[in-house]
Amino acid sequence: MRKLGLTGGIASGKSSVAAMLCELGFTVLDADALGHQLMEPTQPAYDEILTEFGADLVSADGLIDRRKLGALVFSDPAKLARLNAILHPRIRKAMLDKFAVWQRAADRDVIFVEAALLVEAGFDKELDGLVVTWSQPEQQLQRLVARGLSETEALRRISAQLAPDEKLRHAKYKIDCSGTIESTRAQVQALAKTLRSESL
Repeated sequence: MRKLGLTGGIASGKSSVAAMLCELGFTVLDADALGHQLMEPTQPAYDEILTEFGADLVSADGLIDRRKLGALVFSDPAKLARLNAILHPRIRKAMLDKFAVWQRAADRDVIFVEAALLVEAGFDKELDGLVVTWSQPEQQLQRLVARGLSETEALRRISAQLAPDEKLRHAKYKIDCSGTIESTRAQVQALAKTLRSESL
């Protein structure tokens, strides 16, 4: 079973590529969603995050308000590092546990792990290669603002990650998401064909 990472800068097109890979029959593990699950009230990270960053992060439904938490940590690199120190080891363990289950099932030739911070968190060391998506910086900014972030918040989130050129240096495969959705889909289909031919 080949384990490939799918990463890229925030709003670079990574989630769209993940959805296309799923449509083509690949298993895609969303490591960011794993991180969200690990912040739920039944999880140890929940109390640790509230102790570190304050009980006022709890919303009316008892969950951690991720928007509020994001605004807090992305304005302070030390706080972001602390949050990552709480979550990343737990995400890594959950990821490896999933790998072990799929390895035993022996029914998948290629699986993908999707995460914004695969390289930054060192998760790439557990993988057989990276697919890196990229877009122009102005496109990332426009997409984040369209999602409801202020331009200042968007720029903070972009700058909290490795620069696109640096991420691309780690890539085994690259997907250019700066063009049309059809262009991106054609690249994903070509990647799928390459991976399946290599698995034969």
